[in-house]
Amino acid sequence: QVQLVESGGGLVQPGGSLRLSCAASGSTFSVYVMGWYRQAPGKQRELVATITSSGTTNYADSVKGRFTITRDNAKNTAYLQMNTLKPEDTAVYYCNLVVAGRSRDYWGQGTQVTVSS
Repeated sequence: QVQLVESGGGLVQPGGSLRLSCAASGSTFSVYVMGWYRQAPGKQRELVATITSSGTTNYADSVKGRFTITRDNAKNTAYLQMNTLKPEDTAVYYCNLVVAGRSRDYWGQGTQVTVSS
């Protein structure tokens, strides 16, 4: 059973930075997509960024140029570096894992990011 554990959320002022981490454990996999999604109060969960096991990345338009997703295959960990944060980035951020050949995906428990002065 795969488990995803997120860390790195918190309170930051506008213009600041945070780095989120998502560590996967409980199984081995080589072909996958890891992603970050977020959900603000009263809004639907939305895609932030994804990265494949080969390193291909994809970003929401709202975070392009400010956020960077990376991964460490040896550690089964994905990171989301968030720079120039804005109040509208405030949300619970969730890690997601899709493994090739499996019928379900996996979600982390979420980590709160609050951007406020």
